[in-house]
Amino acid sequence: MLVEEIIPANPATSSKALTTRQIFSLLQIRNTTKTLFQIHSQIIINGFSQKNYILAKLLAFYVTSGYLINAHKVFEKTENPSTAIWNQMIRGHARIETPEKSVYLYKQMIDKETEPDEYTYSFLLSVCARCGLFREGEQVHGRVLASGYCSNVFIRTNLMNLYLMSGGECGVGCARLLFDDMPARSVVSWNSLLKGYVKRGDIDGARKIFDEMPHRNVVSWTTMISGCAQNGKSRQALSLFNEMRRARVGLDQVALVAALSACAEIGDLNLGKWIHSYVEENFSVGREPVLVSLNNALIHMYASCGEIEEAYGVFRKMQRRNTVSWTSMITGFAKQGYAQEALVFFEWMQSSGVNGARPDELTFLGVLSACSHGGFVDEGRQFFECMNQNWGIKPRIEHYGCMVDLFSRAGLLDEAFSLVQNMPMKPNDAVLGSLLLGCRIHNNAELASQVAQKLVAEIDPEQAAGYLALLANVYAAAKRWQDVAAVRQKMIKLGVRKPPGQSWVQINGVLHDFVAGDSTYKQASLIYETLGEITMQAMREGYKPDISELFLGIEE
Repeated sequence: MLVEEIIPANPATSSKALTTRQIFSLLQIRNTTKTLFQIHSQIIINGFSQKNYILAKLLAFYVTSGYLINAHKVFEKTENPSTAIWNQMIRGHARIETPEKSVYLYKQMIDKETEPDEYTYSFLLSVCARCGLFREGEQVHGRVLASGYCSNVFIRTNLMNLYLMSGGECGVGCARLLFDDMPARSVVSWNSLLKGYVKRGDIDGARKIFDEMPHRNVVSWTTMISGCAQNGKSRQALSLFNEMRRARVGLDQVALVAALSACAEIGDLNLGKWIHSYVEENFSVGREPVLVSLNNALIHMYASCGEIEEAYGVFRKMQRRNTVSWTSMITGFAKQGYAQEALVFFEWMQSSGVNGARPDELTFLGVLSACSHGGFVDEGRQFFECMNQNWGIKPRIEHYGCMVDLFSRAGLLDEAFSLVQNMPMKPNDAVLGSLLLGCRIHNNAELASQVAQKLVAEIDPEQAAGYLALLANVYAAAKRWQDVAAVRQKMIKLGVRKPPGQSWVQINGVLHDFVAGDSTYKQASLIYETLGEITMQAMREGYKPDISELFLGIEE
């Protein structure tokens, strides 16, 4: 039966009354907001404005459609609202930016001596977990225990989310106890525990849970892949992503973002291109629009793999862009040596104002990095000053580090040292390391000695190894051999060695790792033979090797 056939054309004059069954049927098949309003009118006209089971259904649709004001008007006129009606109002406020109102309504519900049910507690605990209302959630937990609803899988899962939200060993421990005591577990329960371990950074623990899951859905796979990618386990993330593909689980956009992040980290361009093709084939405006975050991940992947033109191609086709989109391009240009293009892009960003995108801290980090690599000293000073003056962004230590690097590379070591001394925060090893590198480039042994002493005194010995080696190189360039020997003796005393350089290359879809001085690689002899031939050819053409750093390869 069509809605138009049941609802009178002129409700005010029609004599055709509707039964409760007809009203309920209308609510079941309503298909537009206009129809919902018409049904509400019929509820009032036909005298059903105090029928709780009808009002609960009406409120459910109002809440789902986002018409919470209309729902409130109905609720306020209800003389004795049932538990189902209270539940809909609690659920309604849980969906918007007034979660505390859900708790307030729950307290009113108790004051009115209306008995909460499993839906009340489930909605309420969900609100507390999502909005950080831990103390209120603990009080609700007490009521749940007293009411005997602890065996309900939805309530117990929301309790798990509450304690996982609180964080720390205690929160995870409580959630684990709740999980272990569950008489029945849903995939949602498993996913909640999995997310808790990932959020805590316990990827090994999360993987154990993942492997024990009797059933996994796309959320399970995405959570595990994202967790690995965000915690420096990019290879493990891509291994899981490939398992997900083999298991024929539908790849959602969140999983693709995580996989692209891992591709960017280890330079897996082939898989990144496959994901790009998959996105173009499976997501479009006609089906499911591509998330801005997914396009941003594609830009980041291409830029990190050196394919800056491909990155720009993705950027150019984006219908919507945000600050991350612009920042990814600027940072990509800077990292690939296109400093001038990065600055041009930044000017374009400021002048276009597309979608309200405005520079943030990371944008300026990319801009200052471009200035440093391009040697644009005056521009760097200008951008550094305008961060706070024009955009209200207070420079962080990373921004100061970029400026120190800029001055140091340009040979303005006194200005770099002055900036380090006058920074509003304590310089870290990255800042001092940039200054030390500048001393190496411009052969300033005296300043290098001051900087290195400060570094070694304040950082972990393992971190100090690289900086001590750099200081020794400065001394070697200045032919201060006694100082070179003293630095080497200090390294021996500290029990540290400069960590070997590492690199990797992808050939036919396989990633190959290399470590400086390693002879265990199966084709090491051929590699060193080829390297020797290249070196001899270079020397015949006038290349003179820098022997000042040879001491670093000498064993103790």
